[in-house]
Amino acid sequence: MGGKSSELRVRRAHCLGGEISVPGDKSISHRAVMFASLADGDCRIEGFLPSEDCLATVAAMRSLGVSIDVLEQSSLGPECLLVHGRGMVTEVPPGDIDCGNSGTTMRLMSGILAGQGFASRLVGDESLSKRPMGRVIRPLSDMGADIKAEGTGGGAPLAIRGSRLQGIRYELPVASAQVKSAVLLAGLFAEGLTTVIQPVETRDHTERMLNSFKVRTRTEGREISIAGGQKIQSCDFVVPGDISSASFWLVAASVFPGSQLKINNVGLNPTRSGVLEVLIGMGANITSSVVNDDGGEKVGDITVCGEGLNGIEISGGIVANIIDELPILAVAAALAEGTTMIRDAGELRVKETDRIAAVAKNLQAMGADIEEFDDGMRISGGKKLHGACIESYGDHRIAMAFAIAGLFADGDTVIENADCIAVSYPGFERDLEVLSSGVKKEQEEGGADSAG
Repeated sequence: MGGKSSELRVRRAHCLGGEISVPGDKSISHRAVMFASLADGDCRIEGFLPSEDCLATVAAMRSLGVSIDVLEQSSLGPECLLVHGRGMVTEVPPGDIDCGNSGTTMRLMSGILAGQGFASRLVGDESLSKRPMGRVIRPLSDMGADIKAEGTGGGAPLAIRGSRLQGIRYELPVASAQVKSAVLLAGLFAEGLTTVIQPVETRDHTERMLNSFKVRTRTEGREISIAGGQKIQSCDFVVPGDISSASFWLVAASVFPGSQLKINNVGLNPTRSGVLEVLIGMGANITSSVVNDDGGEKVGDITVCGEGLNGIEISGGIVANIIDELPILAVAAALAEGTTMIRDAGELRVKETDRIAAVAKNLQAMGADIEEFDDGMRISGGKKLHGACIESYGDHRIAMAFAIAGLFADGDTVIENADCIAVSYPGFERDLEVLSSGVKKEQEEGGADSAG
């Protein structure tokens, strides 16, 4: 973020509904660019998400000598790319590789760079530099990688010297699709077989996409294996809409009485669609239909009719599936009748910010009844919300979650440092205006939140 910060001012909605398409899936956009860059020829990527995080991945691959052309661009940024794959060998970067705020970029790139024949250094912004990197350093080091964390507390920058890698059998201590993906990517450059064992199922975009690029993986229960020495074959890829972005509108429409909302062309990957299961469990009237199965990813339309929500318990294995949606689900809980208990979500404390603390503080500021735990929170729903000055902490999901809360609060809700929304959802404010009323974005001079 630069010398200007922005605030997003939201007022109570007088109507809510319509038909929209959300931007491309963030997780898939990252991986599509990386895999296409390592492919043996040209790859066309349609539906690319032009967010700050995903553009950091584009810049990172370009710094490794990959030529990436923009074929189509909207007012939000490039949405169709032609990636000229370099095979499995990249060039020495001219300097540090800046991952911005993107943990996906840093962790997955570390898996790729561990197997390259040169030294590199991954850096990020202040927020990313605070996020834990030991969880990816440990397995890559076990494979023979020379990788060191130069930041405080084992964080970025990461200094990597490409090494000869050996396949390993590694059990993840915490459920993490990013760490799993980093190890599988390193496994492509390793000798022998690499196997990752998950404590619970995590999003499987990496495995599905590798298969689309003709790389063989084997999944048996919680174990995913990949044989080293395989080549990524070029193919074209269409990125579906991001269900994490859709979740904000799903919650808003579910709560708003009489609303009718349709979201088109959304990814319905079963390892990502837990938010639908949770909302339906809360009483939401949601239906979905698969339209196609492009590149191994199920894509379809979602329809919501607003009938209100009830509190439930959210814990156990499903939490890894909905970790990104928990901030907006906490808002849903505050707007629901009854009590919602969220547990087993300690991972939220090491995201872009401490999302448990951020959600608790902001909901309390709006008048909600919430108790914070180490691994979650208890929210007693049904309290009347009022507008407040909300700190985003430079976290895109916190900013968007409380913009939705503002649609149901008396008075103005002001989201400070709302620029961070562009990390994952450029055009969010536009869609907010399309689906509701009383929204105004204002620019003001001042220092930006350095955590963004």
